[in-house]
Amino acid sequence: MNKLIDAWGMNAEVQWVIFIILCILVFSSVAWNTWNFLKPGKLVKELLVRTRSWWIMCACFIVTTLAHPAVTHIGLAFLSFALLREMYPLLKLDQRERNVVLLCYAVIPVQYTLAYLGMTTLFLAFIPVFMFVVIPFMLVIRGETQGIVRSIGLMPYSLVAWVYGMSHLALLFHLPEIPGFTAGPQGLLLYLIFLVGINDVLQFGWGKTIGQRAVLPKVSPNKTWEGLIGGVLSVTLIAVALRFLTPLEAWEAAFTGFCVAVAGFMGDAIASGIKRDLGIKNSGNAIPGHGGYLDRLDGFSAAAAPFFHLIYFFGVTAAG
Repeated sequence: MNKLIDAWGMNAEVQWVIFIILCILVFSSVAWNTWNFLKPGKLVKELLVRTRSWWIMCACFIVTTLAHPAVTHIGLAFLSFALLREMYPLLKLDQRERNVVLLCYAVIPVQYTLAYLGMTTLFLAFIPVFMFVVIPFMLVIRGETQGIVRSIGLMPYSLVAWVYGMSHLALLFHLPEIPGFTAGPQGLLLYLIFLVGINDVLQFGWGKTIGQRAVLPKVSPNKTWEGLIGGVLSVTLIAVALRFLTPLEAWEAAFTGFCVAVAGFMGDAIASGIKRDLGIKNSGNAIPGHGGYLDRLDGFSAAAAPFFHLIYFFGVTAAG
């Protein structure tokens, strides 16, 4: 595959995906603005706000992805911090749990440092093995047992979902070399970012267009079977079309795309359940038209770890 711009240091595959993303954003912006000019309405205004936010988010993701790996790791660590910082106040944790909350924040730099150093075995065990025991023990030794079951459930889960899951994006930079694979970790990261992002857009679009039957009416009534199926099938096809960013064969890319789309939906549904229990619509207002970090990154936190392990299994294990 030839580069679009030879002077750019990034490889051809990454250049082409960035070009595709920009084309989609330009097309969407023109389409929604034209629609809004001809027939203004609530739906098109929502689409315009969402598209403007995607311009900002994609720019941040692309810059972070193409920067030095250290910058990428720091950027991803910030996202994990922002997720915890956004959710912990909403959970209304007891003030006596302050030290445990600080410990959870301290886990973030440790986890991403392990990823940056390529210490994969310890990376994979640090949170689900060691912190899974340490965090509940820290809650126990405070001497108060009232409400401890809720805290033991919430805090380790927050680390697994928003630190452990998200940090697998950084671990993509430390996959063993795969013969014949030229797109590199930047290509894999862009591939996953694009699939999760377009999955969110397509499930929303299919649901708004033909959606009738809710998947989880008591959790998220706007999520429909038509939106879910349409989004999953569309993302599966897109995953195959963009497999030049991966070491995957066509059927492997289809399976991976299917898993990413389903995992993204599951992450979104879990976040919706949490927000409904807390009695809020959005976790914050950090991203105009999208809510908070959790509202947009729930799919990444659920899809990142499965994606990493599928790439490892199909690309590294199979090649070895």
